[in-house]
Amino acid sequence: MEQALSLQCPDLNPGTFLRSLHMTMTVKIAIIDSGIHADHPHVGAVAGGVSLVSGDYLDRLGHGTAVAAAIREKAPDAELYAVKIFDDRLSTKFDVLLRALNWCVENRIDLINLSVGTAKPLPEIEPLIVSPMGPIAVQPDAACPRDQYFYRDGIFYASPYPRPIPGVPVERNLQGSSFAVANMTGFAALALAYTTRGSIRSVLISQAANNL
Repeated sequence: MEQALSLQCPDLNPGTFLRSLHMTMTVKIAIIDSGIHADHPHVGAVAGGVSLVSGDYLDRLGHGTAVAAAIREKAPDAELYAVKIFDDRLSTKFDVLLRALNWCVENRIDLINLSVGTAKPLPEIEPLIVSPMGPIAVQPDAACPRDQYFYRDGIFYASPYPRPIPGVPVERNLQGSSFAVANMTGFAALALAYTTRGSIRSVLISQAANNL
């Protein structure tokens, strides 16, 4: 069972919204993944982080860095925090995930970017992933442009493609639910910098490309 979550405008289409809106407050985003390589040119500075599986939060798999780059593209002024739960493979344990979520709560993170797949139900961690704005469920939609998102039947849909790499064909780059979540996290960060937590969901829904 895939659980893709992105936890926690004026009348512009999302593409114009991205280009014109400047963040009026600093949004802290935790990326629960394989760490982040801060020296990557698409990422820039990392505000901090923690590794729950090794000595540092440096990304040795590349997945968390690609996720961070997709978020940074949409929310260039956000503070990114690496919360490393994967080390030499994209697999972890529930207790590590719980510790990661607790770290985010303790460090007053505004948005948690999380995309995990599991064959087990999630009720034991559900109380920890509820925030004042609630979780935002995201699914990939290959037909969705990277500068837009859709909303249908209670679910947000975003492009499953990460930030393009010059010289690398799209079909050979990473892709999937993780990057739909990352793209949506970028949109959520922009909206959160513009509005209040209480209205973030309604603002995101109103700005979905299929609702304009």
